[in-house]
Amino acid sequence: MAEEQNKRASEEVKDEQKRVSDEVKEGQIESIFAEEKDTENPQAAPEGEGNEAKTAKKPETENAAEELEKAKEEIEKLRNELEQAENRYLRLRADFDNYRRRVNLDREAAEKYRAQDLIVNLLPALDNFERALSMAERNEHTAQLLDGMEMVYRSILEALKKEGAEPIEAIGKEFDPHYHQAIMQGQEEGTASNVVIEEFQKGYMLKDRVIRPSMVKVNE
Repeated sequence: MAEEQNKRASEEVKDEQKRVSDEVKEGQIESIFAEEKDTENPQAAPEGEGNEAKTAKKPETENAAEELEKAKEEIEKLRNELEQAENRYLRLRADFDNYRRRVNLDREAAEKYRAQDLIVNLLPALDNFERALSMAERNEHTAQLLDGMEMVYRSILEALKKEGAEPIEAIGKEFDPHYHQAIMQGQEEGTASNVVIEEFQKGYMLKDRVIRPSMVKVNE
């Protein structure tokens, strides 16, 4: 009786071991097939995940378009700023060139007419010399004095000439308001109209500039 029970128990154990072994083998085979399937379709994804990826790409595309539009606007803004800066630079350069030109002209004029103030101040003294010489009566008592005055007068004229100052020709010349100042009119037979017939005060030029016009009488 005991032997039969032991035999039955032994058979049940063997059956259980076989069943477990079969289940293990079946599980291993299914696992192998699953791995092979994954290997054949490595990028395969569940249907839900694919839809999510497509949905995610749409906002990314919209963001890229917005960024591109912003970049274009920024480029246009920078281009306008650059153009404005170039225009400002050109205006400043033109202003500086004009300023430098004016400075050079002023410097040249200052050098060219540096003696003008001194000459203008000397002219009244020169006028007095001329009036004195024209009114003085030459005789044995005054000859030496007049000779000295004439020598001083000629020396002054020579000094003025070296600086570029010379008398303006007037008598016998056609009246020119740029060089002559008419203070009287007269009639002189044999002389054309609008011609200077008398000079009351000499005018002077300093190079190409009138520093004092001649005061004259003009024939009608």
